[in-house]
Amino acid sequence: MILILLSAILIIPTLIGWGRISEYLLTPLFEGISGKIFSGILTVSLIWTVLSFFIPLNIYVEVPTILLGLFYFFKDKLYQEFTLFSKKDSLLFTSSLLIILFCGSFYPYMIDHFGYYIPTIKWLTEVSMVKGISNLNLVLGQMSIWHIFQAGFSNFTDPFLRINTILLIVYIVYIIEKKSWIHLCFLPFLLMFSQSPSPDLPVIIFSLIILNEIVRQNKETAILFTFSAFVFAIKPTMIWLPILSFLYSVFIIKSGFKNLIPGTLILILFCIKNIYTFGYPVFPVSVGDIGISWKPNPDILKTSSQIAIQKTYDMQYSYLQIQQFSWFDYVKNWFFLHGIKSKINILFVISLIIFTGFAFIKKNKIITLICISILIKSILVILFSAQYRFFMDVFFVIFFVMFINYFDQKKSLIIFSVFSLFFVGFISVPQLVKKHFQSFYLGNFMKEPEIEQIYKPSIYKTIDYNSYKIGNLKFNISKKYPLNYSTPLPAISEGYVFEYIKAGIFPQLINETDTKSGFIWKKLNSKEKNEAENVINSINNLYKQK
Repeated sequence: MILILLSAILIIPTLIGWGRISEYLLTPLFEGISGKIFSGILTVSLIWTVLSFFIPLNIYVEVPTILLGLFYFFKDKLYQEFTLFSKKDSLLFTSSLLIILFCGSFYPYMIDHFGYYIPTIKWLTEVSMVKGISNLNLVLGQMSIWHIFQAGFSNFTDPFLRINTILLIVYIVYIIEKKSWIHLCFLPFLLMFSQSPSPDLPVIIFSLIILNEIVRQNKETAILFTFSAFVFAIKPTMIWLPILSFLYSVFIIKSGFKNLIPGTLILILFCIKNIYTFGYPVFPVSVGDIGISWKPNPDILKTSSQIAIQKTYDMQYSYLQIQQFSWFDYVKNWFFLHGIKSKINILFVISLIIFTGFAFIKKNKIITLICISILIKSILVILFSAQYRFFMDVFFVIFFVMFINYFDQKKSLIIFSVFSLFFVGFISVPQLVKKHFQSFYLGNFMKEPEIEQIYKPSIYKTIDYNSYKIGNLKFNISKKYPLNYSTPLPAISEGYVFEYIKAGIFPQLINETDTKSGFIWKKLNSKEKNEAENVINSINNLYKQK
């Protein structure tokens, strides 16, 4: 907890300073400390995204960023804005801070933390953004801008990767500054994302803030669309937000299209990044083929697409079974999955129906545009892969719009207090979670709190690994563990190794003497097939050993 707090004390003023720098180019979304921090996050993230094409985001990038941010923080005496908090505000901030730090100090328990977040950050800090990285590990082709942001601060200011915990602290500052108390109702549920640099947290927080500004009819459409495009670039399932900002700009504020230019440039950067790492403009959709030589193997993409469809049904049906579904079966089986996900799916559809009716009754232009945007996003998610994690943000949006005028400070504080206590207990006693919430898959990865968390956040120890070579690629695989969060680069998950070899291909370096040159896939020749067979035997023999 103490080390996370020290990270926040260093990172937050840095971002405030960068927020002041950004004001020379862009109008802030709103005034105040939090407004500067969010502008700083936007500016630093975009600068680091461009830099990551060419250089690793190591300490030589981190230190100048911090020094420049702190220079403006102290030069313009921006620290004075913290004195504007009242005693009641300070009490709320301090109590919320302790809860956030405590929850953020637990062991990470999201699977993506080990198979996607940490490997992405390792590549960005040790090598840089790599061409065709999706050929090595398909999921790395995402390279979310949020992980670029985390990577830049991971060398010494936030080595425990708790940038989400720091963002929650900033969120509290925003709530207090704007007196938008309904946001307190969301905070306890967002605590579950505090242990990992999950992009779900920033996109939910940023979308709720932008939504708040749109509902309050903020006329700065240029920065609204810019931030909306930024949120989409972090996680494309948030497509409803740039759609909403665009519709709001055109039909409500009636501003010129020139205000869309900064946001459009971010969308172009997003597409360029994806083409560079994945081969197509939007991960993981293989649409928009421009003939890039490092795009993934079609069979691997097909398998990925099939798995996405299976995940729609929580892997409870095979792909062949799903293919044989009638339209009625598609709907019925999705609604009646085993476990909690069935209830989430039903609640999702009911919420959409209620919100559509609410928008029709209110006949408010902004609420109507929000409803249209959410429906477009929901239809796209259902068509692609209707997993609850892709439409989770919809619940926050519907609750916010429908109850914004109901939850005053007193009611919001009650909700915040009750659910914060519940969540703290939820993660503090994982054995009860495993016993009473058996369908909550992530509960299996939760661990008991440790006294050391008061000083530093809990992280898992490194896992031993083996090294192999197929063709011109030397790579590492964790021993008897499916993921590679601590394995030296280049690392490949054993599951992908089996998948590649089964498809008769394997990733290869474009330039065998330079990892930065990127990766392509190549069909295995007879020599490489023998090498691959040796790798498979070695992995299988590990599991036979006691």
